[in-house]
Amino acid sequence: MTENRKEPHPFYEETLETKPIFQGRMISLQVDTVRLPDGGTATREIVRHPGAVAVLALVEGKSKMLVVEQYRKPLERVQVEIPAGKLEPGEDPLEAAARELEEETGYRAEGLTHLQSFSTSPGFAEEIVHLYYADELVQGEIHLDEEEFLTCEAITLEQAWQYVREGRICDAKTLLAVYAWQLQAATGSLPLRG
Repeated sequence: MTENRKEPHPFYEETLETKPIFQGRMISLQVDTVRLPDGGTATREIVRHPGAVAVLALVEGKSKMLVVEQYRKPLERVQVEIPAGKLEPGEDPLEAAARELEEETGYRAEGLTHLQSFSTSPGFAEEIVHLYYADELVQGEIHLDEEEFLTCEAITLEQAWQYVREGRICDAKTLLAVYAWQLQAATGSLPLRG
């Protein structure tokens, strides 16, 4: 019987040693020693993160997008973003997206459609964000997590682009959502992952 082994990519870096540096509530940091394709060695600083979800949620006949405004300490400023949150270990991204949407906006989705999953900073972090779309929403009550302070509003596409120009929207997940919404407005369809 022949084993079906896939040869590693020519650029593959074999991990020789992993040194844990920090274990936090949301992330951990490790330094890996790797063997390079040419036989040399190098170190790689890696942030481990369980992943996250985000929701492009449209209301009022798809004329407005739900966003939250909150302070982001790493940037030392208030940001406008689509509803999002961290995955719990083993949590299904679809269930997490529904939970985060309701917690941060008070809206429940009748259905969520997966648009795309993407890495945020593949040069040093393993975090993957799963982006979902919803346009059939039922309004309820906001249930924020402890230590979470934000406001929710519904903005038009024109307002979203204004926020981008002002730098109030600058994170990848929200920029991707605004571009997807723009494409939907122009063509009538979303850029679904194939």
